[in-house]
Amino acid sequence: MAERSAGSIRARVRAEMTEEIKAVARRHLAAEGADLSLRAVARDMGMVSSALYRYFPSRDELLTALIVDAYNALGEAAEKADADVHDRRDYAGRWLAVARAVRGWSLRRPHEYALVYGSPVPGYAAPQDTIVPATRVVLVLGGILADASAAGALTPPTGVRLPAVLRAELRTIAGAIATGVDERILARGLMAWTELLGSVSLELFGHLTNVFEERTAWFEHQVRTMTRFIGLAGQNGP
Repeated sequence: MAERSAGSIRARVRAEMTEEIKAVARRHLAAEGADLSLRAVARDMGMVSSALYRYFPSRDELLTALIVDAYNALGEAAEKADADVHDRRDYAGRWLAVARAVRGWSLRRPHEYALVYGSPVPGYAAPQDTIVPATRVVLVLGGILADASAAGALTPPTGVRLPAVLRAELRTIAGAIATGVDERILARGLMAWTELLGSVSLELFGHLTNVFEERTAWFEHQVRTMTRFIGLAGQNGP
């Protein structure tokens, strides 16, 4: 019993120290960008570098932990936004709620957004650990498309011809994130996802300065337009 208690205490202390290291590293992200220095993080914590290496043996492992946390936090925000829409048949409303959640999280945590959707970190290659967290938001959006399609609320756009190679790839993507969705609809959904990230990035990185003052109104217009582009707008839509 004593050994188990000692082990649980060590595990708790290690978990707390790991979270503290990541919190300090996030402050460095905000001040200096993604070029993290383990020595600088250790110095801020009053530790020697060799002690910090017991928690994160390299800069890349610390970066991976921060990236996974950021993707999971964003994914959780998107999942909650979708779940909070009580009328599950309001597919446009669900898409809008998720889009607003993505923007809101990004405005609150711009340096973490930049870490996962900004310029690649020189010398860093993301490992497999990041893949599942990175897909959480697209799984939510794909689920909305799948629900709408299953309910007969989505009609494939007419006059749209996709190259055969893209149809094949889109069918594969649909199998992963939006089962049963026509590839022409999924193509538009992915365009809307790209547009969403583009609009958030332009705002966060200062490219709307001297362009739009009413940025929330501009964002709302963009996202509502994209729900119509996908075909989600209808009885309960905008």
